[in-house]
Amino acid sequence: QVHVVESGGGLVQPGGSLRLSCAASGLLFSNYAIGWFRRAPGKEREGVAYISASDGRTYYEDSVKGRFTISGGDAKNTVILQINDLKPEDTAVYYCAAAEFTERPTDFTSSYLFHYWGQGTQVTVSS
Repeated sequence: QVHVVESGGGLVQPGGSLRLSCAASGLLFSNYAIGWFRRAPGKEREGVAYISASDGRTYYEDSVKGRFTISGGDAKNTVILQINDLKPEDTAVYYCAAAEFTERPTDFTSSYLFHYWGQGTQVTVSS
């Protein structure tokens, strides 16, 4: 059974930084992807950053390019989302999700691919 757990959210002032961590356990395939998504109050869930763990490819949505960095963590099956220059509009519940593939994926960002989701971690940007 796959488990996905996020950590690292909190309250931060505008311009500050946060480091979110995602740990995925129980994955069966070496080809997998981790995606970070967020849901702001009153808005639809949106994807923000993705990483293909087997080869390190990354992808960022335009809204976060230059401020968000996704990378593999030190521990196995752990992914870090570094968020810099936080803005009030970044306030949201951030979710980590995992997708598995039997071979190197061409598409590793479409939300329908992500079957395993964490419970979310709250990020609040406010002065």
